Amino acid sequence: MEPHQSLESLAGELAALPCSLGPVRLVGIDGHAGSGKSTFAGRLAEALGGAPVLHLDDVASHEELFGWEGRLRAQVLEPLAGGRAAHWAPYDWVERRFGPERVLEPAPVLLVEGVGAGRRALRPHLARLLWMETPRARSWARGRDRDGRELSDFWDAWERAEHAHFSSDPSRPFADTLVRQSGTGYEWSSGTRATAGAPPSVTVGDGLPRA
Repeated sequence: MEPHQSLESLAGELAALPCSLGPVRLVGIDGHAGSGKSTFAGRLAEALGGAPVLHLDDVASHEELFGWEGRLRAQVLEPLAGGRAAHWAPYDWVERRFGPERVLEPAPVLLVEGVGAGRRALRPHLARLLWMETPRARSWARGRDRDGRELSDFWDAWERAEHAHFSSDPSRPFADTLVRQSGTGYEWSSGTRATAGAPPSVTVGDGLPRA
């Protein structure tokens, strides 16, 4: 399979999908920390004409790096499933507390990006799951370089938590689309779920823990 390269074409595919959460097409963008999820989500949102992006970093907290499932369901998923606006409070990682409430109106396409966007509790609500195909070691090194030495202790704890999460609740095996950054932008191809029973269209070699 030849990889696609036009974000506009991918945006068109997503916009044409059946709704998956009330009137919303919820699209998950998962991958290791530092794999480029936020940047890709921003560019894809632009190609979608300004689609909203929910960052899971705003839903998680120091105490609940991956224990945010119930909060996301109550504040975001359930209201949107009923066609209502979601009211949620983003977490402030500096102040270590949740900030002022924000409103997220139902939209034709909503991108939810972050580590765990493809976890089993979210997959039934996703119209499509995209996985950033950046190896774990490279992703973590990029993240550490980005955040600097002052956050090295946090990264030590994060790596242990992410490894444990993907060991028990992997996302990549269920991805519909694998996305890779190239020198000219992005390339993507069918993921393992979309090609069940057939060889994957990209090399599997990122060292993900096997569940």
